[in-house]
Amino acid sequence: MLHRIEGLSALAQRYDVLLSDVWGVIHNGAVSFPAPCAALATWRERVGPVILVSNSPRPCAEVVLQLDGLGVARGAYSALITSGDLTRRLLAERAPGPAYRIGPERDRPLYEGVDLAFADLEHAAFISCTGPVDDDVETPEDYRPLLTRAAARRLPMICANPDKVVQRGSRLIYCGGALAELYETLGGEVIMAGKPHAPIYEAAYARAAELAGRPVDRARILVIGDGLATDIAGANAQALDAVFIAAGIHEAETRDLAGGADKLAMERLLAEGGVHAAYGMDALAW
Repeated sequence: MLHRIEGLSALAQRYDVLLSDVWGVIHNGAVSFPAPCAALATWRERVGPVILVSNSPRPCAEVVLQLDGLGVARGAYSALITSGDLTRRLLAERAPGPAYRIGPERDRPLYEGVDLAFADLEHAAFISCTGPVDDDVETPEDYRPLLTRAAARRLPMICANPDKVVQRGSRLIYCGGALAELYETLGGEVIMAGKPHAPIYEAAYARAAELAGRPVDRARILVIGDGLATDIAGANAQALDAVFIAAGIHEAETRDLAGGADKLAMERLLAEGGVHAAYGMDALAW
């Protein structure tokens, strides 16, 4: 059963460590959210470590700079782990490739220092995908012809961002996970390390133990996120309790007439997604 809570203070005695999503929880790609950022900072000060776990395809150092630019104070989190960090390991294992690269130029830091060569589709050994090249206008269907050719060649795809969509301001834009989903329907093999897959959680557990100075009981770890297929599904797979944040990518599906999140709508959405969350909130607060 989903328990509707008003803030993290209600859970401060129950959990020691937070694993929080980034996009949709503390910012929307255009602006940061002051109250959620303050809630994480208060948890870190009064309770324990806050580890941001992001499906960003870029290394954590790049995402820290992005958060700085959005006004997210570094005091709001203890550490940051990205899908890009874990994907770099997958790419290094396959270097020098060559790889066929799909993604915008801003994601190039993913490849720095990996010693990976690139080639056209006909000569590539695998695909490395971070998302659409122009996510302002492109959809997965724009990539169907290319991915059909890749599937015919049985090229595996390394997808650095399992998210299918994220918020950018008031819009939802497609991410790498949407291309990966299409590729799988075409018979292609997809390999991912970010949420909801295990590697990013294993990295988070190791970092939590470093910060706490001891192994952390998983029953004392709380996941926060707005993505059913990534944040909540990942928490379920790891047997971790989760807080579903309704004011994220599923906001339109959970909003009631008064402008808040409707508990029954949240429960219905979770059930339709085949996942469950211990708690639900409109937006993250202390």
